[in-house]
Amino acid sequence: MTHDQRVYLLALAGAAPGALVALWILWTGDYSARVQWTFTLLIGGSALACASAIRHRVVLPLQTISNLLAALRESDFSVRARRAPDSDPLGAVASEVNALADTLRGQRLDAVEATALLQKVMAEIEVAVFTFDGNRQLQLVNREGARLLGRPVERLLGRSASDLGLDACLADDVTRILQMTFPGGGGRWEVRKTTFRQHGLPHQLLVMTDVSQSLREEERQAWKRLIRVIGHEMNNSLTPIKSIAGSLATLTTGDRPASDWRDDLRHGLAIISGRAEALSRFMTAYARLARLPPPTLAPIPLGECVQRVAGLDAEHPVDVLHGPDVIVRGDRDQLEQLLINLVRNAHEASAETGGGVRVGWGRNGDAAGPVTLWVEDDGPGLPQTGNLFVPFFTTKPDGSGIGLVLCRQIAEAHGGTLTLSNRDTGRGCRATLTLPAHPS
Repeated sequence: MTHDQRVYLLALAGAAPGALVALWILWTGDYSARVQWTFTLLIGGSALACASAIRHRVVLPLQTISNLLAALRESDFSVRARRAPDSDPLGAVASEVNALADTLRGQRLDAVEATALLQKVMAEIEVAVFTFDGNRQLQLVNREGARLLGRPVERLLGRSASDLGLDACLADDVTRILQMTFPGGGGRWEVRKTTFRQHGLPHQLLVMTDVSQSLREEERQAWKRLIRVIGHEMNNSLTPIKSIAGSLATLTTGDRPASDWRDDLRHGLAIISGRAEALSRFMTAYARLARLPPPTLAPIPLGECVQRVAGLDAEHPVDVLHGPDVIVRGDRDQLEQLLINLVRNAHEASAETGGGVRVGWGRNGDAAGPVTLWVEDDGPGLPQTGNLFVPFFTTKPDGSGIGLVLCRQIAEAHGGTLTLSNRDTGRGCRATLTLPAHPS
């Protein structure tokens, strides 16, 4: 039985007691047959008419609301319910349906505009974008991706990743640089893959960026810097060697050499030997800088590491300002070498003024925040900080210029940072090392 039929029967049931009583009085009383039949038809017709009216008044608003919801489901937001006083329950329902239509219309417009913007961006960017379903069949590709594969979009959709030659790109979730060749071009590509869900099903998003030109430019700049540094150092060594060699050659051209020619020869050979040794040290230092191995990460109690480094040199004490018990994730050997270099630099700077060296550590923010370690000295401070991390730049007469560069490389390999600055209060320098805390 439908809802409107139940309403109709309930309306008849509500009118039945009164109608039955009236008919009983009418037919048991002393009335003529004409009166009895006239009022019987009147009472029955009135009950049926009222029940039909009640049914219509209940069903019509429900049909109207049903039509409005069907229009909303079909994304037709132009249909509205007729306004009615909010005190009327049906009027309140109509107002809520109209408000829902306005909300959905606004969301629909926002979604359409966002989709249009996304499609415009995907069409204009020089990055190939692909999406695959759970069966690795292509569901979406932008214009750059179609150009890379050398086919129109219509012929690509629905094809499997193996048919398109993209199987290797979907093999791993990590960002990689792959050397690949496609119908639209070849080179080195930065491949990024991630997973998302659409309609409750997992999909894969593949983004490929051509980094060949950028990598070639970086390599070219790196070679320029390397040649500039090596050329500068070799000229510094070869120029005096050439000059001394020419001077020594003149000692053997004369018929009668000077009486002290042996001393000049020894002095010149000593200069040549010294410059050759300096050039050898430079090449060894450069090779050491280029061969820094990746860190072997493990949990390290930072306090123990600092105490061990502070106790290495009994002649040069270090004031350890104890911080909280923290554990960092890093390579113990590399971090200790970094601290040794920083402490040694601090001692050498403080030796000029007779000051001390202090080492401390603490946390930045909550327990999951990074850990900060600092090394302070009472030396004269830094005259300039712009060239501190330039390879082979040094202010020491016998310095190699790679200590701070190695320290920064170690810090960055651990996901941290290293900075040097003059202290805000008093003389001296402050080296600040920031490292990520261990997850535990």
